[in-house]
Amino acid sequence: MKKIFLSIITLITACTTMVGCKSQLEEKFQNPDASTKANIPAFFAKMLNNDRVRPSYYHYRTFILSNQTVYTQTASFTPSLSMYQPGDNYSYTYWSDFYSTGVLGLNRSMNKAYSELSETEKKNMEIFMQTAKVLMYDEAAKMIDNFGDIPFSEAGSLPATGEIIKPKFDDQKELYNLFIDELKKINTYLATAQTNADFSKYDILNSGNVNKWRRYTNSLRLRLLMRISFVDENKARTEALEMLNNPAQYPLADGGNVANYNPATEDILLQPLTNYTGSLRQALIEGPNQYAPDYMLNKVMLPSNDPRIPVLFDKFGRTIKGVFYPNKEYKAMPITFTSEEINTNYQDYAVLDSATIFDNNALPGIVFSASETNFNKAEALLRWGASTTAKEAYNTAVKQSVSFYYYLNNINDSGLKTEVKPNDVVINDFTEKSSISFTNNQTKDLELIWTQKWLHYGFLQAQQAWAELRRTGYPVLTHPEGGLANYATPPTRLMYPSEEIANNQANYEAVKGKDKRDTKIFWAVK
Repeated sequence: MKKIFLSIITLITACTTMVGCKSQLEEKFQNPDASTKANIPAFFAKMLNNDRVRPSYYHYRTFILSNQTVYTQTASFTPSLSMYQPGDNYSYTYWSDFYSTGVLGLNRSMNKAYSELSETEKKNMEIFMQTAKVLMYDEAAKMIDNFGDIPFSEAGSLPATGEIIKPKFDDQKELYNLFIDELKKINTYLATAQTNADFSKYDILNSGNVNKWRRYTNSLRLRLLMRISFVDENKARTEALEMLNNPAQYPLADGGNVANYNPATEDILLQPLTNYTGSLRQALIEGPNQYAPDYMLNKVMLPSNDPRIPVLFDKFGRTIKGVFYPNKEYKAMPITFTSEEINTNYQDYAVLDSATIFDNNALPGIVFSASETNFNKAEALLRWGASTTAKEAYNTAVKQSVSFYYYLNNINDSGLKTEVKPNDVVINDFTEKSSISFTNNQTKDLELIWTQKWLHYGFLQAQQAWAELRRTGYPVLTHPEGGLANYATPPTRLMYPSEEIANNQANYEAVKGKDKRDTKIFWAVK
């Protein structure tokens, strides 16, 4: 043992001015020689310093932009023979980042350290333990949404027991129900929990704000309840309405139901400690992913004169003899274009907005937004409650999405021109008098809710967009046909990485029959 952990606040302060802060955090939190004893707050901070949540190059280039955005058409892509064939190495890296170096492995280390504390010390550390579980359940649910059954209950044995145990694959539905039930208990704990100096110092997600953790907890629970709502409607309806009918007992990250809310204070956002999004720019450049998606812009946004268009896209244009001529209108490149057509005509089509996305070094990781929460409310209320209340929740969700994307646009500090958000009259006309307006027909209004939620997720939350697309079937997308045998269409799940199969062969046999690209996740019953 060589050194005692440096104060996390010192590291965070240094991160605002020093390149390489991420490596400093990793060195201090992962190197067992860097501490004289297990340090729960440090493990907690490392859990939150999560490159699978931040808009980082590796995560987006190797996983999101090559998988979920292609399946959901939330970003552009080049048609190819293998466009629907996930990369096994990158799937395994995502898998192992959850277990060995990610939130589950770190949480198991926290549990081991917690078990060795005195009762007095445990009381001081309890808030770290409870809030860490929220993040772990969130990330574990994403794993299920991608793969189905996953190792969980027996995974991460080394920190706890000192032995490596090959973990069984737990049933995905049982895990979802466990997470839903546990999140309810965590909300009860947080209702009376108090922050402390250490928690405020090490909580790089919510700055020690217990109320924000509580709202994150309940919003995650509502997401999971709506996710299972077509396979276990009774549980989803009963528990979702219990939450919505008792807002004091179950506060949500809903922006106070205010359209012109402040995402910086109300949403659950993982702010960059250093320049993560410069790498995201490179990830977008390496494919045609910088172009506007066809269905999103041409079929959904343009027909409704969507006020988010100027902050999501640039018109682009052509340079002729050294002079740039911008395009006269927004239009997305047709998804049917071949690689040759893309290379020849790319200048004629809209691209992602520079200030909001492409050159925005302040772009945060989106853990939870008010808009998503209100879309979930709208669906629950439309199916099981009052349609008029559902309309209010839907309109609020759409307006909050407008506020959210103008917020992302305006936090850009690179000197690029930013946009002024339209006034309330314009936005009210958008929600009340356009093709996205509520119709008072349940079938059509559910389609509106699901399509607008998909649009709001976009490529930044493409994992959630893919889950919702498979759960609801909306929007109804036309997928170009892939050229490889058995990979002509997008998968309904990712297959288990080959390295996991090799390392955990005996337990894999129990799920081998489900390990097919067209096996549905348990909640995808429509």
